[in-house]
Amino acid sequence: MTSLLPQLLIKMLQIIKIQYQINIYLLGVLFGKSLTDWDDEEPVNQSYQKLQVDELPVIETLPRLDYRQLLVEYEQQHGKPLKPINRHTNTKTTVPDALTCPQCQAPSAYVYANNGGKGQYQCKVCHCRFNHRSRFAKEVIFRCPHCLKALEKIKERNDYYIHKCKNDNCSFYQANLRRMTPQEKEQFQHAPYAFKVRYLYREFLFDFKPLAPSSPIKTKVDVSRLSVSSHTLGLTLTYHVNYGLSARKTASIMKDVHGLSISHQTVINYANSVALIVQPFVDRFPYELSGSFCGDETYIRVKGCWHYLFFMFDAVKKVVLSYRVSPNRDTFSAICAIDDVLKKLPSIPEDLSFVVDGNPIYLLAQHFFAQHGISFDVHQVIGLTNEDPVSDHSNRSLNDSTERLKATTDPLMDLAQKKARFPLSHSLWRISTSYAHIVP
Repeated sequence: MTSLLPQLLIKMLQIIKIQYQINIYLLGVLFGKSLTDWDDEEPVNQSYQKLQVDELPVIETLPRLDYRQLLVEYEQQHGKPLKPINRHTNTKTTVPDALTCPQCQAPSAYVYANNGGKGQYQCKVCHCRFNHRSRFAKEVIFRCPHCLKALEKIKERNDYYIHKCKNDNCSFYQANLRRMTPQEKEQFQHAPYAFKVRYLYREFLFDFKPLAPSSPIKTKVDVSRLSVSSHTLGLTLTYHVNYGLSARKTASIMKDVHGLSISHQTVINYANSVALIVQPFVDRFPYELSGSFCGDETYIRVKGCWHYLFFMFDAVKKVVLSYRVSPNRDTFSAICAIDDVLKKLPSIPEDLSFVVDGNPIYLLAQHFFAQHGISFDVHQVIGLTNEDPVSDHSNRSLNDSTERLKATTDPLMDLAQKKARFPLSHSLWRISTSYAHIVP
């Protein structure tokens, strides 16, 4: 029996280790973060995806036809109506009853199965050829701005389609081939996918309408029904928001200096509730803007995970105009951040421009707004030096203002507080030289 005791102890220790790992995993699932990942206290500065953004294509909108009007014109021209298609009873190819022509909206009774059941259809009324995959492409045609050839959709992503110009005689394609060195040309013969030589365009699929009003967010706590007075609430927020003290230090000051016993969680609840109430006021405040707008991204901790805070601000008036939080550094977040700035402008000026970093998502956002008739320029400044062909020396001072603004943010601040406390403190309560050393 004594000889089995060491083996039994080893087995029990293995079981205890397994149970410990299971408990750690369950605690991580319960609280939303791992209790052992101490290395994640600092954000990982991941480089954004390097890609080349080409200029906008030539967008050709096809005329919208009405099959009813076309049927009337056909009867007037030929003296008899255009009959629906008389299909054979033993045909192997069928046309779905819900299928309509994308160009004239003719019903399936006027649609042929054009290539023997391989997916192509032809409308008998307007003679439009289409299939299931390209029926919506008949609504608009994207053409290469260099050769005016129609672009071909080659890839489908979650948020956009990629269209490519496959014309071998395109001036854009030929110019890129001429720029290659002999070594690059030899490599291009074996691995053409390693080079970007053809014109590409990304068609975004975001369900997003620029300059559309947003709905206010309801607070979980009704501030009007708090048991404390408005003076106590204002005093608590003054220490916590204006002076940037932590919730525990604020609770200690309220106890030691003012004799009011409140918990640090109560301070957090006050700040979160008031932040959601103040946010519409911050967004709709009639700022006097200068027209020099800058943007960048920084980090913020949300439920134990690092997210990105996209912010836009007026570089002259030092007013924060946008502060979007997103788990990803993607194009949609850049679109939302720029849209926040556009909403605060009484009218969109013709010389509107934004100074941002070298992330190509801002150029893609520029293309998205151009599709909706909103045009502006994007000037990129990369890093702390101008040792690259993209950076612009004239915008270096604006980029420096952006870096100083990023240094004032607290990445561990609560998300609800950050969405209103930071822009409120920076834009409205901060003493600024732009307003003759007075609070705006």
